[in-house]
Amino acid sequence: MNAVLVAVALSLVSAVAYAAAAVAQERLASRSPGAGTLRLLGSGAWWWSVGLNASAALLHVVALRYGPLTVVQPLGALTLVAAVPMGARIAGRRVSAAEWKGTALTLLGLGAILVTASGPAPDDVLSLPEALAVAGATAALIGVLSRPGARPGLRHASASGLASGVASALTQTVTVAATVRSGPVPSVQVVGVALLVAAFAAGGLLLSQTAYRGGLGGPLAMVTLANPLAAAVIGLSLLGERLQGGAAGVLLALAGAGLASWGVVLLSRAAPAAAPVDDDHPVAAVLALEPGSATAEPALVPRPHDPGHLTPATR
Repeated sequence: MNAVLVAVALSLVSAVAYAAAAVAQERLASRSPGAGTLRLLGSGAWWWSVGLNASAALLHVVALRYGPLTVVQPLGALTLVAAVPMGARIAGRRVSAAEWKGTALTLLGLGAILVTASGPAPDDVLSLPEALAVAGATAALIGVLSRPGARPGLRHASASGLASGVASALTQTVTVAATVRSGPVPSVQVVGVALLVAAFAAGGLLLSQTAYRGGLGGPLAMVTLANPLAAAVIGLSLLGERLQGGAAGVLLALAGAGLASWGVVLLSRAAPAAAPVDDDHPVAAVLALEPGSATAEPALVPRPHDPGHLTPATR
C-alpha cells in the first residue's frame, strides 16, 4: 500500500480518538471549572481521557513515519469534524445545519490541501540545535499566550495547538532517526528530542484542558488551526517538504486552507442548547466513572413546598 495512504488511514483513526478525548475533557472542565491540575490528577475520568489521547498520539506517531507533516497535520482538523456529532450524540440532540455545513467545508478544504501536499515518506530530520531552537521559540510564544488577560480560552487553545504541532514535528524526527539507525543504543539526538516531545505533548494536554473550561467549539477550532500551522511551518522551512504543482498547487492549498478555516469557524460558532445526556455513549461512560459526574443519577429529595413529592436534587 502507498505510504501516504497508510498515513491518511492512521490519521483518520487518530482523529476520532482525539475527538473522543476532547469531548470528555470539555465535559470534565465544564463540570469543575475551578479544578486545578492536582485535582485532575486524582480524577479517574480524566485519566481515561488521557488514555484516549495517548492512543491517538501513538497512531499519530506511526502516521508521521509514513507521511510528511504537510499531509498528516491537516488531517487533525477531522478531530473537530468527529467531535461535533460525537458531542451531539452525548447531549441527545441533532447536528445543526450550520454544523453540517462547517463539516462539509472543512472536508473540502482538507481534500484540496491533501492534493497539493502529497509527497514521499519523510527522510529528513531536525538536528539537535534546530530542535532546541524550535523548542525555545515555541516555549516563549506559549508563555506569552498563557499570560493572564482577555479571552483566556482561545489563547490557551492557541498555545495548546502550537505545543501539539511542534510535538508532532519533533516526533517525526524521533521516528525517522530511530528507524533508520542501525545501532542498538539511541543517539543523543533521538533521546534529547524525545524528551522535548514528552514535554510539549504534556503541556499541550494541560493547556487544552484549561481552554475547554469555556466550551468545546471555539477552543477546539483554535487548536485545530494552530496545530497544522505550526507543523507546516517547520516542515516547509526546516525539513525540506514542498507543495506539489508549483504556483497552481500553492493557490489550491491556500484555497483549501481558506475553505477549511471557514468550516472550522462555522463549527466553532455553533452553540446548541444543552440537552439530556445519553449515558449509553462510550464517552459518557468514561465520565460516569467520576463520582459526582453530570451523568450520574441525581438523588431524590423532598420538594420544600410539597413534602410528599420527590424531585431531583440540585447540585
